[in-house]
Amino acid sequence: MENEIDLIQRLGTVTTKEAAFKELLALYKERLYWHIRHIVKSHDDADDVLQNTFIKVYKNIHNFKGDSKLYSWLYRIATNESITHINKNKKRLNIGSFEIHDHMMNKLKADVYFEGDEIQFKLQQAIATLPEKQQLVFNMKYFQDITYRDMSEVLDTSEGALKASYHIAVKKIEAYLKREV
Repeated sequence: MENEIDLIQRLGTVTTKEAAFKELLALYKERLYWHIRHIVKSHDDADDVLQNTFIKVYKNIHNFKGDSKLYSWLYRIATNESITHINKNKKRLNIGSFEIHDHMMNKLKADVYFEGDEIQFKLQQAIATLPEKQQLVFNMKYFQDITYRDMSEVLDTSEGALKASYHIAVKKIEAYLKREV
């Protein structure tokens, strides 16, 4: 926590901002990439959203008030940027919520960076059928093992609601996978 406070102070100082931002990138780039990747599915989209996330962080670090942990603030920005990216794609392609999931899964299947096998792809298909909030909760808990307390800060939802959402998501994914077998 002390290191985080020091990093935030250095990010807010003109003479140390560049070096502190490089440190921030090194600390969070990979974790945020995978968080974003689980939402937008494709590597190229995840790279774009990650870049937009860090641009937004760089421009708005002075707005960080320390009400939450720094990484919670970063995850919130990354999550919002991911959702914005998906919504822009829906609008650009003139498709609805169900079609965007098919579009994202087709992009994932064609993604040369997707290293999963058929089982991993089926899991991604199952996740894509969930409502947006359940997808976020499932991805954060299952793939990143984020605690409900930390998730609560990022998603601004009670821990109880997040636990229920995760439980429901798991049941829906299990049902989907049983139908697919």
